[in-house]
Amino acid sequence: MEQISIFENENSKDEPLAARMRPRDLSEFVGQQHLVGEGKILSKLIESDRVPSIIFWGPPGVGKTTLAQIIASKTKANFTTFSAVTSGIKEIRTVMQQADRYTRFGEKTIVFIDEIHRFNKAQQDAFLPFVEKGSITLIGATTENPSFEVNGALLSRSKVFVLKNLETSDIEQLLKRAISDPRGFGDERVNITDEMIHMIAEFANGDARSSLTTLEMVILNGDIKADGTIDITMESLEQCISKKSLLYDKNGEEHYNIISALHKSMRNSDADAAVYWLARMLEAGEDPLYVARRVTRFASEDVGLADPRAMEIAIAAYQACHFIGMPECSVHLTEAVIYMALAPKSNAMEVAYFAARDDAQEHMAEPVPLNIRNAPTSLMKDLGYGKGYRYAHDYEDKITSMQCLPDSLVGREYYKPTEQGAEVRFKERLNSIKEWKKSHK
Repeated sequence: MEQISIFENENSKDEPLAARMRPRDLSEFVGQQHLVGEGKILSKLIESDRVPSIIFWGPPGVGKTTLAQIIASKTKANFTTFSAVTSGIKEIRTVMQQADRYTRFGEKTIVFIDEIHRFNKAQQDAFLPFVEKGSITLIGATTENPSFEVNGALLSRSKVFVLKNLETSDIEQLLKRAISDPRGFGDERVNITDEMIHMIAEFANGDARSSLTTLEMVILNGDIKADGTIDITMESLEQCISKKSLLYDKNGEEHYNIISALHKSMRNSDADAAVYWLARMLEAGEDPLYVARRVTRFASEDVGLADPRAMEIAIAAYQACHFIGMPECSVHLTEAVIYMALAPKSNAMEVAYFAARDDAQEHMAEPVPLNIRNAPTSLMKDLGYGKGYRYAHDYEDKITSMQCLPDSLVGREYYKPTEQGAEVRFKERLNSIKEWKKSHK
Protein backbone atom coordinates (compact mmCIF):
# COMPACT_ATOMS: atom_id res chain seq x y z
CA MET A 1 0.00 0.00 0.00
CA GLU A 2 1.05 3.59 -0.54
CA GLN A 3 -0.12 6.83 1.01
CA ILE A 4 -0.05 9.72 -1.41
CA SER A 5 -0.36 13.45 -1.23
CA ILE A 6 -2.35 14.55 -4.21
CA PHE A 7 -0.04 17.47 -4.79
CA GLU A 8 3.21 15.62 -4.27
CA ASN A 9 5.82 15.97 -7.06
CA GLU A 10 3.25 17.74 -9.19
CA ASN A 11 5.78 19.17 -11.61
CA SER A 12 8.55 16.61 -11.43
CA LYS A 13 10.10 16.20 -14.87
CA ASP A 14 11.37 12.79 -13.79
CA GLU A 15 7.86 11.43 -13.89
CA PRO A 16 6.40 9.98 -17.10
CA LEU A 17 4.38 12.42 -19.17
CA ALA A 18 1.14 10.58 -18.38
CA ALA A 19 1.75 11.12 -14.65
CA ARG A 20 2.73 14.79 -15.06
CA MET A 21 -0.33 15.54 -17.16
CA ARG A 22 -2.82 13.82 -14.90
CA PRO A 23 -5.80 16.22 -14.56
CA ARG A 24 -5.88 18.10 -11.26
CA ASP A 25 -9.62 18.78 -11.27
CA LEU A 26 -12.73 18.14 -13.34
CA SER A 27 -12.08 21.21 -15.51
CA GLU A 28 -9.01 19.41 -16.93
CA PHE A 29 -10.69 16.02 -17.19
CA VAL A 30 -11.81 14.92 -20.66
CA GLY A 31 -14.29 12.26 -21.63
CA GLN A 32 -16.88 10.45 -19.49
CA GLN A 33 -19.32 13.31 -19.90
CA HIS A 34 -22.17 10.95 -19.10
CA LEU A 35 -20.74 10.90 -15.55
CA VAL A 36 -18.88 14.17 -14.99
CA GLY A 37 -20.61 16.51 -17.43
CA GLU A 38 -22.52 19.48 -16.03
CA GLY A 39 -25.41 18.28 -13.91
CA LYS A 40 -24.41 14.60 -14.16
CA ILE A 41 -24.51 12.32 -11.14
CA LEU A 42 -20.81 11.91 -10.39
CA SER A 43 -20.13 15.60 -10.89
CA LYS A 44 -22.92 16.43 -8.41
CA LEU A 45 -21.60 13.95 -5.84
CA ILE A 46 -18.09 15.40 -6.05
CA GLU A 47 -19.26 19.01 -5.88
CA SER A 48 -21.49 18.30 -2.88
CA ASP A 49 -18.76 16.26 -1.15
CA ARG A 50 -21.14 13.33 -0.73
CA VAL A 51 -19.16 10.67 -2.54
CA PRO A 52 -20.12 7.09 -1.58
CA SER A 53 -17.93 4.03 -2.04
CA ILE A 54 -17.49 3.57 -5.78
CA ILE A 55 -16.42 0.93 -8.28
CA PHE A 56 -15.12 2.37 -11.56
CA TRP A 57 -15.47 -0.20 -14.33
CA GLY A 58 -13.88 0.46 -17.70
CA PRO A 59 -10.98 -0.28 -20.06
CA PRO A 60 -7.40 0.87 -19.32
CA GLY A 61 -6.46 4.52 -19.63
CA VAL A 62 -9.92 6.09 -19.46
CA GLY A 63 -9.53 7.99 -16.17
CA LYS A 64 -10.38 5.64 -13.31
CA THR A 65 -7.35 6.49 -11.17
CA THR A 66 -7.54 10.15 -12.13
CA LEU A 67 -11.15 10.43 -10.99
CA ALA A 68 -10.23 8.85 -7.66
CA GLN A 69 -7.47 11.39 -7.13
CA ILE A 70 -9.71 14.30 -8.15
CA ILE A 71 -12.29 13.13 -5.61
CA ALA A 72 -9.63 12.94 -2.90
CA SER A 73 -8.36 16.40 -3.79
CA LYS A 74 -11.82 17.93 -3.85
CA THR A 75 -12.82 16.42 -0.53
CA LYS A 76 -9.40 17.11 1.09
CA ALA A 77 -9.28 13.49 2.16
CA ASN A 78 -6.30 11.33 2.99
CA PHE A 79 -5.61 9.23 -0.11
CA THR A 80 -4.26 5.69 0.15
CA THR A 81 -3.67 3.19 -2.64
CA PHE A 82 -3.43 -0.56 -2.42
CA SER A 83 -1.84 -3.09 -4.72
CA ALA A 84 -3.11 -6.65 -4.94
CA VAL A 85 0.46 -7.83 -5.39
CA THR A 86 2.03 -6.18 -2.34
CA SER A 87 -0.86 -5.74 0.10
CA GLY A 88 -1.60 -8.59 2.45
CA ILE A 89 -4.35 -8.80 5.06
CA LYS A 90 -2.02 -7.45 7.77
CA GLU A 91 -1.11 -4.33 5.75
CA ILE A 92 -4.75 -3.68 4.90
CA ARG A 93 -5.85 -3.88 8.54
CA THR A 94 -3.02 -1.57 9.66
CA VAL A 95 -4.13 1.16 7.28
CA MET A 96 -7.80 0.61 8.12
CA GLN A 97 -7.08 1.11 11.83
CA GLN A 98 -5.23 4.30 10.97
CA ALA A 99 -8.29 5.46 9.00
CA ASP A 100 -10.38 4.76 12.08
CA ARG A 101 -8.18 7.16 14.08
CA TYR A 102 -8.46 9.84 11.37
CA THR A 103 -12.26 9.54 11.52
CA ARG A 104 -12.25 10.44 15.24
CA PHE A 105 -10.63 13.77 14.32
CA GLY A 106 -13.08 14.43 11.49
CA GLU A 107 -10.67 13.50 8.70
CA LYS A 108 -11.78 11.47 5.71
CA THR A 109 -9.84 8.63 4.15
CA ILE A 110 -10.26 7.51 0.56
CA VAL A 111 -8.84 4.09 -0.18
CA PHE A 112 -8.14 3.49 -3.85
CA ILE A 113 -7.80 -0.11 -5.00
CA ASP A 114 -6.51 -0.36 -8.54
CA GLU A 115 -7.37 -3.60 -10.32
CA ILE A 116 -9.63 -4.64 -7.47
CA HIS A 117 -10.51 -7.79 -9.42
CA ARG A 118 -6.99 -9.07 -8.61
CA PHE A 119 -7.69 -8.98 -4.86
CA ASN A 120 -8.79 -12.33 -3.47
CA LYS A 121 -11.94 -12.73 -1.36
CA ALA A 122 -10.07 -12.50 1.96
CA GLN A 123 -8.39 -9.27 0.91
CA GLN A 124 -11.68 -7.75 -0.20
CA ASP A 125 -13.40 -8.92 3.00
CA ALA A 126 -10.80 -7.04 5.06
CA PHE A 127 -12.15 -3.72 3.77
CA LEU A 128 -15.82 -4.52 4.39
CA PRO A 129 -16.24 -3.62 8.09
CA PHE A 130 -14.54 -0.26 7.59
CA VAL A 131 -16.74 0.54 4.59
CA GLU A 132 -19.82 -0.43 6.62
CA LYS A 133 -19.04 1.91 9.53
CA GLY A 134 -17.88 4.77 7.31
CA SER A 135 -14.21 4.81 8.34
CA ILE A 136 -13.21 4.81 4.67
CA THR A 137 -14.63 5.66 1.30
CA LEU A 138 -13.53 2.85 -0.98
CA ILE A 139 -12.90 3.51 -4.66
CA GLY A 140 -12.13 0.42 -6.70
CA ALA A 141 -11.03 0.35 -10.32
CA THR A 142 -11.43 -2.67 -12.53
CA THR A 143 -11.33 -3.65 -16.18
CA GLU A 144 -13.45 -6.73 -15.44
CA ASN A 145 -17.17 -7.03 -14.78
CA PRO A 146 -17.52 -6.25 -11.05
CA SER A 147 -20.57 -8.51 -10.82
CA PHE A 148 -18.22 -11.47 -11.13
CA GLU A 149 -14.98 -10.11 -9.71
CA VAL A 150 -15.98 -8.08 -6.65
CA ASN A 151 -17.22 -9.49 -3.33
CA GLY A 152 -21.03 -9.31 -3.35
CA ALA A 153 -21.21 -7.66 0.09
CA LEU A 154 -18.68 -5.02 -0.96
CA LEU A 155 -20.41 -4.49 -4.30
CA SER A 156 -23.81 -3.98 -2.64
CA ARG A 157 -22.32 -1.11 -0.58
CA SER A 158 -20.78 0.59 -3.60
CA LYS A 159 -22.06 2.54 -6.57
CA VAL A 160 -20.82 1.19 -9.89
CA PHE A 161 -19.90 3.72 -12.58
CA VAL A 162 -19.14 2.47 -16.09
CA LEU A 163 -16.41 4.37 -17.94
CA LYS A 164 -16.15 4.27 -21.72
CA ASN A 165 -13.25 4.36 -24.15
CA LEU A 166 -12.22 7.93 -24.88
CA GLU A 167 -13.12 9.39 -28.24
CA THR A 168 -10.30 10.26 -30.63
CA SER A 169 -11.20 13.94 -30.23
CA ASP A 170 -10.84 13.65 -26.44
CA ILE A 171 -7.36 12.18 -26.79
CA GLU A 172 -6.35 14.82 -29.33
CA GLN A 173 -7.31 17.45 -26.76
CA LEU A 174 -5.11 15.74 -24.15
CA LEU A 175 -2.17 15.53 -26.55
CA LYS A 176 -2.38 19.19 -27.52
CA ARG A 177 -2.53 20.18 -23.87
CA ALA A 178 0.54 18.08 -23.12
CA ILE A 179 2.44 19.89 -25.87
CA SER A 180 1.48 23.37 -24.65
CA ASP A 181 1.36 22.86 -20.86
CA PRO A 182 4.56 23.55 -18.84
CA ARG A 183 3.96 20.26 -17.02
CA GLY A 184 4.43 18.58 -20.36
CA PHE A 185 6.43 20.09 -23.22
CA GLY A 186 5.18 23.66 -22.93
CA ASP A 187 8.73 24.91 -22.32
CA GLU A 188 9.88 23.27 -25.56
CA ARG A 189 9.25 24.22 -29.17
CA VAL A 190 7.70 21.12 -30.71
CA ASN A 191 6.93 21.04 -34.41
CA ILE A 192 4.22 18.42 -34.88
CA THR A 193 1.28 18.46 -37.29
CA ASP A 194 -2.40 17.96 -36.46
CA GLU A 195 -2.31 14.88 -38.69
CA MET A 196 0.39 13.32 -36.52
CA ILE A 197 -1.53 14.12 -33.36
CA HIS A 198 -4.60 12.49 -34.91
CA MET A 199 -2.56 9.40 -35.78
CA ILE A 200 -1.31 9.06 -32.22
CA ALA A 201 -4.84 9.50 -30.90
CA GLU A 202 -6.20 6.88 -33.30
CA PHE A 203 -3.54 4.33 -32.47
CA ALA A 204 -4.18 4.80 -28.75
CA ASN A 205 -7.61 3.22 -29.31
CA GLY A 206 -9.33 5.11 -26.48
CA ASP A 207 -6.45 4.83 -23.98
CA ALA A 208 -5.25 8.25 -22.77
CA ARG A 209 -2.23 6.89 -20.90
CA SER A 210 -1.05 5.02 -23.99
CA SER A 211 -1.41 8.11 -26.16
CA LEU A 212 0.65 10.28 -23.78
CA THR A 213 3.34 7.61 -23.52
CA THR A 214 3.54 7.48 -27.32
CA LEU A 215 3.69 11.27 -27.58
CA GLU A 216 6.50 11.42 -25.04
CA MET A 217 8.48 8.80 -26.94
CA VAL A 218 7.91 10.60 -30.24
CA ILE A 219 9.06 13.98 -28.89
CA LEU A 220 12.07 12.59 -27.04
CA ASN A 221 13.16 10.92 -30.27
CA GLY A 222 12.48 13.96 -32.47
CA ASP A 223 15.11 15.84 -34.50
CA ILE A 224 16.51 18.79 -32.54
CA LYS A 225 17.26 21.70 -34.87
CA ALA A 226 19.91 24.36 -34.40
CA ASP A 227 17.36 26.80 -32.99
CA GLY A 228 16.22 24.24 -30.39
CA THR A 229 13.01 23.27 -32.19
CA ILE A 230 12.07 19.61 -31.88
CA ASP A 231 10.97 18.48 -35.33
CA ILE A 232 8.70 15.44 -35.55
CA THR A 233 8.79 13.59 -38.86
CA MET A 234 6.36 11.00 -40.15
CA GLU A 235 9.21 8.51 -40.33
CA SER A 236 10.11 8.94 -36.67
CA LEU A 237 6.45 8.75 -35.68
CA GLU A 238 5.98 5.46 -37.53
CA GLN A 239 9.10 4.07 -35.91
CA CYS A 240 7.88 4.98 -32.44
CA ILE A 241 4.49 3.41 -32.90
CA SER A 242 6.08 0.43 -34.62
CA LYS A 243 3.56 0.35 -37.45
CA LYS A 244 2.88 2.08 -40.70
CA SER A 245 0.05 4.48 -41.05
CA LEU A 246 -2.79 2.34 -42.38
CA LEU A 247 -5.55 3.75 -44.53
CA TYR A 248 -8.30 3.23 -42.03
CA ASP A 249 -10.59 5.63 -40.20
CA LYS A 250 -12.81 3.95 -37.63
CA ASN A 251 -15.48 6.59 -38.15
CA GLY A 252 -15.11 7.19 -41.87
CA GLU A 253 -15.89 5.61 -45.21
CA GLU A 254 -12.84 3.33 -45.23
CA HIS A 255 -14.07 1.68 -42.04
CA TYR A 256 -17.22 0.53 -43.82
CA ASN A 257 -15.30 -0.39 -46.95
CA ILE A 258 -12.99 -2.74 -45.07
CA ILE A 259 -15.65 -4.41 -42.91
CA SER A 260 -17.59 -4.90 -46.15
CA ALA A 261 -14.49 -6.45 -47.72
CA LEU A 262 -14.14 -8.83 -44.77
CA HIS A 263 -17.80 -9.86 -44.91
CA LYS A 264 -17.83 -10.40 -48.67
CA SER A 265 -14.54 -12.31 -48.63
CA MET A 266 -15.98 -14.75 -46.07
CA ARG A 267 -19.20 -15.00 -48.12
CA ASN A 268 -17.13 -15.85 -51.20
CA SER A 269 -15.25 -18.55 -49.23
CA ASP A 270 -11.93 -16.71 -49.69
CA ALA A 271 -10.14 -17.44 -46.43
CA ASP A 272 -6.91 -15.68 -47.42
CA ALA A 273 -8.65 -12.42 -48.33
CA ALA A 274 -10.77 -12.60 -45.18
CA VAL A 275 -7.69 -12.92 -42.95
CA TYR A 276 -6.01 -10.02 -44.78
CA TRP A 277 -8.96 -7.66 -44.23
CA LEU A 278 -9.16 -8.82 -40.62
CA ALA A 279 -5.49 -7.91 -40.13
CA ARG A 280 -6.05 -4.51 -41.77
CA MET A 281 -8.72 -3.72 -39.22
CA LEU A 282 -6.96 -5.00 -36.12
CA GLU A 283 -3.57 -3.49 -36.95
CA ALA A 284 -5.22 -0.12 -37.49
CA GLY A 285 -6.64 -0.22 -33.97
CA GLU A 286 -10.20 -1.47 -34.55
CA ASP A 287 -12.04 -2.75 -31.49
CA PRO A 288 -11.83 -6.58 -31.70
CA LEU A 289 -15.29 -6.84 -30.12
CA TYR A 290 -16.72 -4.90 -33.06
CA VAL A 291 -15.17 -7.40 -35.48
CA ALA A 292 -16.41 -10.32 -33.36
CA ARG A 293 -19.97 -8.91 -33.46
CA ARG A 294 -19.83 -8.68 -37.26
CA VAL A 295 -18.56 -12.27 -37.50
CA THR A 296 -21.42 -13.39 -35.24
CA ARG A 297 -23.90 -11.71 -37.56
CA PHE A 298 -22.27 -13.45 -40.52
CA ALA A 299 -22.61 -16.84 -38.80
CA SER A 300 -26.41 -16.65 -39.08
CA GLU A 301 -26.82 -14.39 -42.08
CA ASP A 302 -24.54 -16.31 -44.45
CA VAL A 303 -23.96 -19.74 -42.89
CA GLY A 304 -27.04 -20.44 -40.82
CA LEU A 305 -28.15 -24.04 -40.47
CA ALA A 306 -25.79 -25.15 -43.22
CA ASP A 307 -23.35 -25.36 -40.30
CA PRO A 308 -24.99 -24.72 -36.90
CA ARG A 309 -21.54 -24.76 -35.25
CA ALA A 310 -20.71 -21.47 -36.96
CA MET A 311 -22.72 -19.57 -34.35
CA GLU A 312 -20.92 -21.42 -31.53
CA ILE A 313 -17.52 -20.55 -33.02
CA ALA A 314 -18.49 -16.88 -33.44
CA ILE A 315 -19.78 -16.54 -29.87
CA ALA A 316 -16.70 -18.29 -28.50
CA ALA A 317 -14.47 -15.88 -30.44
CA TYR A 318 -16.41 -12.91 -29.02
CA GLN A 319 -15.98 -14.22 -25.48
CA ALA A 320 -12.26 -14.82 -26.03
CA CYS A 321 -11.86 -11.23 -27.27
CA HIS A 322 -13.68 -9.99 -24.19
CA PHE A 323 -11.54 -12.07 -21.84
CA ILE A 324 -8.06 -11.29 -23.13
CA GLY A 325 -8.28 -8.43 -25.65
CA MET A 326 -5.67 -7.41 -28.18
CA PRO A 327 -3.16 -8.42 -29.34
CA GLU A 328 -3.68 -11.98 -28.06
CA CYS A 329 -7.26 -12.33 -29.29
CA SER A 330 -6.21 -11.78 -32.91
CA VAL A 331 -5.68 -15.53 -33.27
CA HIS A 332 -9.21 -16.28 -32.02
CA LEU A 333 -10.71 -13.92 -34.57
CA THR A 334 -8.54 -15.47 -37.27
CA GLU A 335 -9.88 -18.91 -36.36
CA ALA A 336 -13.47 -17.66 -36.52
CA VAL A 337 -12.97 -15.81 -39.81
CA ILE A 338 -11.35 -18.81 -41.52
CA TYR A 339 -14.10 -21.09 -40.20
CA MET A 340 -16.80 -18.80 -41.62
CA ALA A 341 -15.02 -18.53 -44.95
CA LEU A 342 -14.74 -22.32 -45.35
CA ALA A 343 -18.18 -23.20 -43.97
CA PRO A 344 -21.04 -24.15 -46.34
CA LYS A 345 -23.24 -21.14 -47.01
CA SER A 346 -26.95 -20.54 -46.64
CA ASN A 347 -28.82 -17.26 -46.38
CA ALA A 348 -32.12 -19.03 -45.64
CA MET A 349 -32.26 -17.46 -42.14
CA GLU A 350 -32.14 -13.92 -43.48
CA VAL A 351 -34.57 -14.65 -46.31
CA ALA A 352 -37.00 -16.27 -43.86
CA TYR A 353 -36.93 -13.35 -41.46
CA PHE A 354 -37.30 -10.66 -44.14
CA ALA A 355 -40.29 -12.47 -45.65
CA ALA A 356 -41.91 -12.85 -42.22
CA ARG A 357 -41.08 -9.22 -41.40
CA ASP A 358 -42.87 -7.98 -44.52
CA ASP A 359 -45.97 -9.97 -43.61
CA ALA A 360 -45.78 -8.84 -39.98
CA GLN A 361 -45.67 -5.19 -41.06
CA GLU A 362 -48.52 -5.62 -43.50
CA HIS A 363 -50.69 -7.74 -41.20
CA MET A 364 -49.82 -6.08 -37.89
CA ALA A 365 -53.35 -6.37 -36.49
CA GLU A 366 -53.90 -10.08 -37.22
CA PRO A 367 -55.28 -11.76 -34.08
CA VAL A 368 -53.52 -14.73 -32.49
CA PRO A 369 -55.59 -17.90 -33.14
CA LEU A 370 -57.68 -18.72 -30.08
CA ASN A 371 -56.25 -22.23 -29.74
CA ILE A 372 -52.69 -20.95 -29.05
CA ARG A 373 -53.63 -18.02 -26.82
CA ASN A 374 -52.64 -18.09 -23.17
CA ALA A 375 -55.57 -18.60 -20.80
CA PRO A 376 -54.44 -17.80 -17.23
CA THR A 377 -57.91 -16.74 -16.00
CA SER A 378 -61.36 -18.35 -16.03
CA LEU A 379 -62.75 -15.41 -18.01
CA MET A 380 -60.24 -16.02 -20.77
CA LYS A 381 -61.13 -19.70 -20.82
CA ASP A 382 -64.82 -18.75 -21.10
CA LEU A 383 -63.93 -16.57 -24.09
CA GLY A 384 -62.35 -19.56 -25.82
CA TYR A 385 -58.70 -18.79 -25.11
CA GLY A 386 -56.71 -21.99 -25.47
CA LYS A 387 -59.71 -23.97 -26.75
CA GLY A 388 -58.57 -26.63 -29.15
CA TYR A 389 -54.96 -26.47 -28.10
CA ARG A 390 -53.17 -29.77 -28.58
CA TYR A 391 -50.04 -30.50 -26.53
CA ALA A 392 -47.57 -32.03 -29.01
CA HIS A 393 -45.91 -34.24 -26.38
CA ASP A 394 -49.18 -36.07 -25.80
CA TYR A 395 -49.12 -37.44 -29.34
CA GLU A 396 -47.12 -40.37 -30.65
CA ASP A 397 -45.32 -38.38 -33.36
CA LYS A 398 -44.82 -35.34 -31.07
CA ILE A 399 -46.60 -33.20 -33.64
CA THR A 400 -50.17 -32.09 -34.45
CA SER A 401 -51.96 -30.51 -37.40
CA MET A 402 -53.06 -27.58 -35.24
CA GLN A 403 -53.14 -24.16 -36.98
CA CYS A 404 -50.62 -21.66 -35.57
CA LEU A 405 -50.61 -18.89 -38.18
CA PRO A 406 -53.36 -16.24 -38.44
CA ASP A 407 -56.17 -17.18 -40.85
CA SER A 408 -55.03 -14.72 -43.52
CA LEU A 409 -51.52 -16.19 -43.58
CA VAL A 410 -52.29 -19.89 -43.59
CA GLY A 411 -50.03 -21.61 -46.11
CA ARG A 412 -47.24 -19.03 -45.96
CA GLU A 413 -43.71 -20.49 -46.10
CA TYR A 414 -40.79 -18.43 -44.82
CA TYR A 415 -37.98 -20.85 -44.15
CA LYS A 416 -36.79 -22.46 -47.38
CA PRO A 417 -33.70 -24.54 -46.62
CA THR A 418 -30.95 -25.03 -49.15
CA GLU A 419 -28.96 -28.12 -50.11
CA GLN A 420 -25.83 -26.80 -48.38
CA GLY A 421 -24.05 -28.66 -45.61
CA ALA A 422 -26.10 -29.68 -42.58
CA GLU A 423 -29.11 -27.79 -43.90
CA VAL A 424 -29.90 -30.81 -46.05
CA ARG A 425 -30.95 -32.58 -42.84
CA PHE A 426 -33.16 -29.65 -41.83
CA LYS A 427 -34.74 -29.67 -45.29
CA GLU A 428 -35.53 -33.35 -45.02
CA ARG A 429 -37.03 -32.88 -41.55
CA LEU A 430 -39.11 -29.90 -42.70
CA ASN A 431 -40.45 -31.80 -45.72
CA SER A 432 -41.39 -34.80 -43.57
CA ILE A 433 -43.28 -32.50 -41.15
CA LYS A 434 -45.17 -30.90 -44.05
CA GLU A 435 -46.11 -34.31 -45.48
CA TRP A 436 -47.29 -35.48 -42.06
CA LYS A 437 -49.52 -32.42 -41.65
CA LYS A 438 -51.00 -32.87 -45.11
CA SER A 439 -51.93 -36.47 -44.34
CA HIS A 440 -53.44 -35.58 -40.93
CA LYS A 441 -55.69 -32.68 -41.85
